[in-house]
Amino acid sequence: MNISLKNFLICCLLFLTTQVLVWFQLNGQFFSEWFKRNTFILSLFGIPVSYLCIYATNYGVKAFDGLLWPQRFLGFSIGIIIFAILSMTIMNETINFKTMLSLFFAFLIILVQIFIK
Repeated sequence: MNISLKNFLICCLLFLTTQVLVWFQLNGQFFSEWFKRNTFILSLFGIPVSYLCIYATNYGVKAFDGLLWPQRFLGFSIGIIIFAILSMTIMNETINFKTMLSLFFAFLIILVQIFIK
């Protein structure tokens, strides 16, 4: 399996963007009254987020020679990492040993998908 670097980077950027948007869409209610009062408007953001996920998946499949699993693991792992970073920085949640171990495994999943043929 030869990874297309351009498609891989676009896929990662799109997954990163969608995960940030989804984090705010779901968790904004815990630190913002506007988010809490405007759940319907926030639900409408699901439409562009879905489009971004579709494009991320498309680029991921191209990056991994037509395979579905590698891009799925990539999207999942990016989501875990983004969730941890935003929860730590915005919600002041600490990263305990269990979370740190889970983040390590998320990085490991990404490395496995990239480097193991």
